[in-house]
Amino acid sequence: MDFGKLADISRVDFSLPPDHPDTLRTLAAAKKTGQVPEVYIGLPVWINKAWVGSFYPASMREKDSLLWYGKQFNTIELNSTHYHIPGPDTIERWRYTVPHGFKFCPKFPQLISHDSALRSAQGLTGTFCEAIAGLEEKLGHSFIQLPPSFGPAQLPDLEAFVQFVPEPVPLAVELRHLDWFTDRVASLELFEVLEKYRVATVLTDVSGRRDVLHMRLTTPVAMVRFVGNGLHPTDYSRIDAWVERLKLWFEAGLQQLYFFVHEPDNITSPELATYLINQLNQTCRLNLKPPKKFVQPVQGELF
Repeated sequence: MDFGKLADISRVDFSLPPDHPDTLRTLAAAKKTGQVPEVYIGLPVWINKAWVGSFYPASMREKDSLLWYGKQFNTIELNSTHYHIPGPDTIERWRYTVPHGFKFCPKFPQLISHDSALRSAQGLTGTFCEAIAGLEEKLGHSFIQLPPSFGPAQLPDLEAFVQFVPEPVPLAVELRHLDWFTDRVASLELFEVLEKYRVATVLTDVSGRRDVLHMRLTTPVAMVRFVGNGLHPTDYSRIDAWVERLKLWFEAGLQQLYFFVHEPDNITSPELATYLINQLNQTCRLNLKPPKKFVQPVQGELF
């Protein structure tokens, strides 16, 4: 993900911001006694040749990448849908390839989010929602990523759009225009709309745009897009901070978490995602299955 990337991170304050004042209120209102949160940890792609022989078997065929990805992780940030709407055969193949409990999180097409800026896009939105609804129980939260040009003056378009998305398609929204985060009135109006229609927010943790990490949950669902820097030491300290914050959110009433780990070229994304899973298990007393690493025998070593 190129958004917010920096060549030099030496001066970045990676401190996790405090919660928005209304986040704990939102979680408290949804809290259920004895609830066990649903936690989904994944990556933005399932095909990466660098994973063959480490997180995938050395003998794996590329066409079996999703099959093996589904054995290692329980969700995927489905970015391919940003560029084209999959047909019924593709949707069915995806649904049957992954195991029970897996969740796809499709990104809305750029024709809707960027080209149309949500205007006059009902037909395409309906087509897309009908397509991904075919994932059935394996459909997680879909999300729409709005461009930096989409600002507070377009809130009526956003409200009309979230009203139009059918209820069986859970939705989260990622915003990038500066004014959503610097204009207090605009942010209040935005979050009121999202809360009213039970639309979740996307929290993007990236070096060059710390403002988009607004820490405002509008539903008891959190979607985090974490962008690392090649396993720099701050990647791990940032994950540690997230684990501590998530522990508080789980205790406060968070019901679902989607956490997607990005790294440059995504080569090391599985490594950091594994660290996250292990830290969540230890700190939050969860029982998430960490990915299995395939250790290849070294030629000449028989014993």
